[in-house]
Amino acid sequence: MKLEMICTGEEVLAGQIVDTNAAWLGNQLMNHGFEMHRRTTVGDRLKDLVEVFQERSLQADIILVNGGLGPTADDLSAQAMADAMGVPLVENQQWLEQLSIWGAERGITLTASNLKQAMLPEGAVLVDNPVGSACGFRVKLNRAWLFFTPGVPHEYKKMVSEQFLPFVKAQAGLQSKVEVTKLLSIGIGESTMAERLEKLSWPAGITLGYRAYMPYLELKLIARDVPQAQQVKAIDQAIAALGDTVVARNQNTLAAEVHQLLLNEESTLAIAESLTGGDICNQLVAFAGSSHYLQQGVISYCNEAKMSLLKVTEECIEQETEVSLLCAAQMAAGVASVNTLIRTTDFAVATTGIAGPSGGTEEKPVGTVVVAVKAHNQVYCQTIGLSSQRSRTYIRDISVAIALDMLRRAIIGIPPIAEYHYITRINSAVYPISELLA
Repeated sequence: MKLEMICTGEEVLAGQIVDTNAAWLGNQLMNHGFEMHRRTTVGDRLKDLVEVFQERSLQADIILVNGGLGPTADDLSAQAMADAMGVPLVENQQWLEQLSIWGAERGITLTASNLKQAMLPEGAVLVDNPVGSACGFRVKLNRAWLFFTPGVPHEYKKMVSEQFLPFVKAQAGLQSKVEVTKLLSIGIGESTMAERLEKLSWPAGITLGYRAYMPYLELKLIARDVPQAQQVKAIDQAIAALGDTVVARNQNTLAAEVHQLLLNEESTLAIAESLTGGDICNQLVAFAGSSHYLQQGVISYCNEAKMSLLKVTEECIEQETEVSLLCAAQMAAGVASVNTLIRTTDFAVATTGIAGPSGGTEEKPVGTVVVAVKAHNQVYCQTIGLSSQRSRTYIRDISVAIALDMLRRAIIGIPPIAEYHYITRINSAVYPISELLA
């Protein structure tokens, strides 16, 4: 089955807004075992819209058309579809009644512009919009079903999840069972991953899909009518081939994985950040329930803060510098015990380093990063070297990922320091917590 998307709007075509709706749809389709074959972007010009609808309806089986259903003069999707079909626009009584209720609830007097949203191509099937005033609809033209949704993201996503995806599955006549397993990785490039995986033999019905988004590379194993035992075998084979680079299963971020692990283990956490400036805390507190484990976070950007808040010694700063294994270890130990009203936290994370673009030295160039993780009675530290040609944002994003992965590994009881493909470890050390707090 051939699936396509048509995105409408001058602001999308001109690049004034980023089309996140299209990226989101592609990922949703992949998660349900479907692939988008083509995406077309067209401006708010009636003639162009009609031509695109007619052209693509000859090639695709299902087309999602996003945008152009609002009340303004440049919202032309319904009119263009009617023209492409050679039918008039007619008033949809069901949506007219819904609009009246919508207006009454908000104290809004409906205008001709509002009522325009109840005008659909003759023969169209209404698609409910439970959170907005612009309904969707679907029509059949040539070989394709064209399925129309508003462009407002929260309306569009709800309609796709609740109505478009079930429609796609029904049209596909799915007799088969489709299951998708996502493996999240860091520290490996797409070409290296593909080289490792695509030379292997996979069970019939298993398809591999890749998605890169900083700082992750996601592998999807799509199983169509594959017995459970064969799926497990395929997943185990992928994990064995990718090694330490696999950091989570069926999670979108490492923070989501760490969050769930900390909740499951009923553990406590403290965080000290210099290089990453609060990014680790920010990613974790985005999840409801993080207050159950996160005890405290300290952003100690200057050396004085490291010494006064985290008890990093002046001797350490003078002899080892703030970008050192010992400094990171003392930061982790210090933040774990900074609150004297509670016991030392089970885990702690600390980051320090040089994100650039300036501040590096010959001995410690830009991209030098030190991460420490306290796990119970020991602190594990490593220095990694990232390319000084990389951006400040890239260096910080990778540093957050490494820190969260070290924490993840510590929580599940495996050595916190891992081997990645393109991340160079310069040195490492393990310190007893008793020595650091002495």
